[in-house]
Amino acid sequence: MENITSDFLVFLATIDPVGTLALFVGLTAGISAQERTRVAFRAIGYSAAILLVFVVVGQLVLGSLGIRLESFQLAGGIIFFLFGVQMVFGTGAASVDSKSEPGHDVAAFPLAVPSIASPGSILAAVILTDNREFSFGEQAITALLLMAVLGLTLLLLLQANRIYAWIGDAGSALMVRVLGLVLAALAVEMILGAGAELWRETFLEIS
Repeated sequence: MENITSDFLVFLATIDPVGTLALFVGLTAGISAQERTRVAFRAIGYSAAILLVFVVVGQLVLGSLGIRLESFQLAGGIIFFLFGVQMVFGTGAASVDSKSEPGHDVAAFPLAVPSIASPGSILAAVILTDNREFSFGEQAITALLLMAVLGLTLLLLLQANRIYAWIGDAGSALMVRVLGLVLAALAVEMILGAGAELWRETFLEIS
């Protein structure tokens, strides 16, 4: 249960449904309600496809490149920490520009990538489904948690105007910053765990 809660919070922080909601409201302000619904479904569909591909083959790609998962986890932890800090202060990559080029499908860019299927959520999908540490059943549960967060994001997008009018700019900013703190704390745990494992492997190789 502790791992399930931790994984859910990682996906919740990296996918950031509240930040996606704020972006979605701005991007779809000038279209009809029907088209807004279609955009929401397309964005979640694109994001689910991208993230599930990384769940299935992400570690194989790393293996073919000769990258140890501990190294990837350490790098991911550092990126998660920086991303969380940016969420807290509302700067950098955590603040996605809501302007896209004319003619582009906003469901693909910037909603699916880089807002929902962000570098952080892609890293989380790979790290939390480590074939050496988690069984197939545990990886399936993690994939279901990922889909649950995407489902929650879809529900928020479908209620975008109503929810954003209720929480307002201040409420949205507060929730994003709280998620940033959670992500930064989880990132520290990832860094410590990966660092300890790399140190152990290095010590064994030397001895």
